Amino acid sequence: MSVKQLHVVRFAPRGKDSFHETIIARVESYFKENKISPYANTKMWVKSTLMLLLYWIPCSLMIFGLGAGQPWLFFLLWFLMGWGMIGIGTSIMHDAYHGAYSPNRKVNNFIGFILEVIGGYAVTWKIQHNQLHHTYTNIAGLDEDLDSIKLLRFSPHQPRYWFHRYQYIYVWFFYMIMTLFWMTLKDYVQAIRYKQHDLLTKHHLSLKQTLFRITMFKMFYYSYIIVLPLFLSGMPWYYVLFGFLIMHFTAGLFLSCIFQPAHVVETSSFALPLESEGKKQMEESWAIHEVVNTTDFAPTNRILTWFIGGLNFQIEHHLFTGICHVHYPKLAAIVKTTAMEFKIPYHVEPTYWQAFLGHVKMLKKLGRE
Repeated sequence: MSVKQLHVVRFAPRGKDSFHETIIARVESYFKENKISPYANTKMWVKSTLMLLLYWIPCSLMIFGLGAGQPWLFFLLWFLMGWGMIGIGTSIMHDAYHGAYSPNRKVNNFIGFILEVIGGYAVTWKIQHNQLHHTYTNIAGLDEDLDSIKLLRFSPHQPRYWFHRYQYIYVWFFYMIMTLFWMTLKDYVQAIRYKQHDLLTKHHLSLKQTLFRITMFKMFYYSYIIVLPLFLSGMPWYYVLFGFLIMHFTAGLFLSCIFQPAHVVETSSFALPLESEGKKQMEESWAIHEVVNTTDFAPTNRILTWFIGGLNFQIEHHLFTGICHVHYPKLAAIVKTTAMEFKIPYHVEPTYWQAFLGHVKMLKKLGRE
């Protein structure tokens, strides 16, 4: 993956009166006719507050010794913090760095800064997620959500080794350590790689500046998440370390199990660009590519929708990243109807468990074919 590759790969033109133009017009009409803003509403601000409290209340209680002498309570607080991390990631940071809270970029960036507070780094996340994943969804070599370690195979276009036959068994361990790796090494690895491919230029950062900022944010994070509990919680260091792992194992596993069933499933096309005269172009337009490579799930599960920031409406999110997720359930009917009119497959699993099992089946399939 390089800047040259990014410039070479193009999507087919969307055309006049295309699916993309039609869906944009209908969604804009929905907001205009109902006289509502596509950005955050009161419900979104209330939910954001609750998600922050779900992380910071257990964190504060843990640091200042509520669980001292009571291991079960101490570890429970860490466990709740893991769910708070999930809520912050899916319902706050994600919308903020997609510009969905407010038309004001400064407001979105201020809210999105919570990512640095919980151990991440905005620039590398934006490159991986906003720039690569959302533009080149499920295109091997360009979508970094597919490009994992050698032990995992998420695309039929990636090399297959004998051990992939068992990936559906051992993949859960790597899902569990996903956020742990992210908060320790991933940002550094990505920064170096993105510098090599000139992807930091858009953010007006040198590699030295990027690494310095990552280090400063990590030092702040580990100061309050590890150092303060060591001195103030009243619990042994190995309890603090174990609690820290509980938090990340909880967040990593559940976050992975939210995103993967939306893309790494049998209904996804995993199409590659066609090459002609040195140029690479996808057969489909970008909007159609996003729909056929994405799956919604559990659209009627209001509790799940609320907690995971509407990411079960992944098709709507990919088509309208700048719209706050609280509007996705209403947009889904518009998108589905329009897709059917244009004879575009619209994939949706009625429950989360069906989506989850679909992902497991795909892991097995990728390990054997």
